[in-house]
Amino acid sequence: MPRIDYGLDAPRMVRRLTSRALLMLAVAVVLYFVNRTSNPSAAVPLAVSLAIIGLSFGFAALVMYLSSRIAKVKVRDLILESIRWRGDENVLDVGCGRGLFLIGAAKRLKSGKATGIDLWNPQDLSGNTAEAALANAKAEGVEKRVKIETGDARKLPFADGSFDVVLSSLALHNISYKPERIQAVREIDRVLKPRGYLAIFDIFYTRQYAKQLEQLGYQDIRVSPLTLLWCVPTRSLTARKPA
Repeated sequence: MPRIDYGLDAPRMVRRLTSRALLMLAVAVVLYFVNRTSNPSAAVPLAVSLAIIGLSFGFAALVMYLSSRIAKVKVRDLILESIRWRGDENVLDVGCGRGLFLIGAAKRLKSGKATGIDLWNPQDLSGNTAEAALANAKAEGVEKRVKIETGDARKLPFADGSFDVVLSSLALHNISYKPERIQAVREIDRVLKPRGYLAIFDIFYTRQYAKQLEQLGYQDIRVSPLTLLWCVPTRSLTARKPA
């Protein structure tokens, strides 16, 4: 069976945290053995302090790893299960990466189509390529209901009102400047049909997106309680576009 892999988020940060954890633990051990004879009263406290710092780095790396490998799949299922699917929806996943939400939506379709769009930055997600997304779609048995494109969330290459459902997961926060993130939300609004459903799962800026949607007149705006997946503030947001 083909292996399904939705990637490790922020792989560079996970590697940095892991290497710093190992370094601090190694330094703690070395300094303990160096000081235990010449300065025994300081050897243990110093080693323990450094070890605690190293373990803290290691814990953060572990949380980020488990968030990527386990938690985000469960979050996806909770969000997608909140949508009343007919099965004929035209779905867009903005920043689809290796297809986590894209494929989850495609599994709920019968005659509909799920389109994923991304800029494929490997710093955001390990192995972040269109080919990886298509391979996951094939492994999940939904490749005929999935379409992959390259494009920017700030200028979506689709006509107004093209989609019944628009999804975005762990993508919009990668846009550095607030005006450009707001532009991405406006683009999502533009391509979403009236009464269409919107779901965003992201870090840091979810309430910012909710405020923008309020200004656009969206209904049934729901922001989830705060979690600390990836060791940062994380929330999901769902809303419905007005008629």
